[in-house]
Amino acid sequence: MIKNKTVSSSHYEVEDDLIVPEASDHFVVTSYVKEIIERSLVYLNAGYPVHFAGPSGTGKTTLAFHLAAQWGRPVTLLQGNEEFVSSDLTGKDIGYRKSSLVDNYIHSVLKTEEQMNRMWVDNRLTTACRNGDTLIYDEFNRSKADTNNVLLSVLSEGILNLPGLRGAGEGYMDVHPDFRAIFTSNPEEYAGTHKTQDALMNRMITINVGLADRDTELQILHARSELDLKESAYIVDIVRELRGNDHETKHGLRAGIAIARILQIQGMKPRYGDKLFHAICQDVLSMETAKIQHAGQSIFHKMVEDVIRKICPPVGSEAVKVSTKIKVVE
Repeated sequence: MIKNKTVSSSHYEVEDDLIVPEASDHFVVTSYVKEIIERSLVYLNAGYPVHFAGPSGTGKTTLAFHLAAQWGRPVTLLQGNEEFVSSDLTGKDIGYRKSSLVDNYIHSVLKTEEQMNRMWVDNRLTTACRNGDTLIYDEFNRSKADTNNVLLSVLSEGILNLPGLRGAGEGYMDVHPDFRAIFTSNPEEYAGTHKTQDALMNRMITINVGLADRDTELQILHARSELDLKESAYIVDIVRELRGNDHETKHGLRAGIAIARILQIQGMKPRYGDKLFHAICQDVLSMETAKIQHAGQSIFHKMVEDVIRKICPPVGSEAVKVSTKIKVVE
């Protein structure tokens, strides 16, 4: 069971099977990110759980880990799962332990004693509540609503209900005062998500994480891919241009990072007329854009070609075709 890790939003160091969050060299703090984190710290300090909600690829999980690193407590990580039941969060009985004592100290007397004790194993929510960890429950609405009902008393009364231990007189546990929770979720229309009960939503403060501003996207893409800053700007603008059309595209920053990383590793530059670059863009961006059709035919390839032509300089040209408006954040 993973309990706590050393997290930097992009790498982990395991210390004694614990996750201890720490800042990442690649984490980019722009004014957009700083403002979200500062508000979130205010809420955590007041004892309220923070919930980052928004589309896939907007950096919700990265923000959650960075927030946990700023808060400074060990982290317990949970990933939402359709198959979860409450015991997957809290723990369960795994059977009984039988012990026997044989006393034959006096040769003429044989004394035996047997005991049966229930064996209980904590799961991650119970561990976090017991130790005062920061719980990161990533994509919590992928778990069913009734599974997450156990969180209601934790977040409001500071009590964890443990029905499996009632027979042992330990049916409830006081939550450690240092316990805090950070949630992330995708929109309910996404496949594999469940509608969250109002009672749970009312116990947390939701910050809607939309698509970041251009400067934030540029700084993150550059840091994560190590592609030249000027060249990174072309990739950001391609993704934003496709996203900004009236079509139902959902390109997040993740797609842009993938393209930039591939180019950086291959020693390539984003240039119009480079067939491999065109193909890379079409492959990486095809998940949503390929669904866009006109008269029954996909217009995906033409869209990508037109956007690359508009934004990128041609092969062999080093001239900047559009202003990259690069702002370096110290």
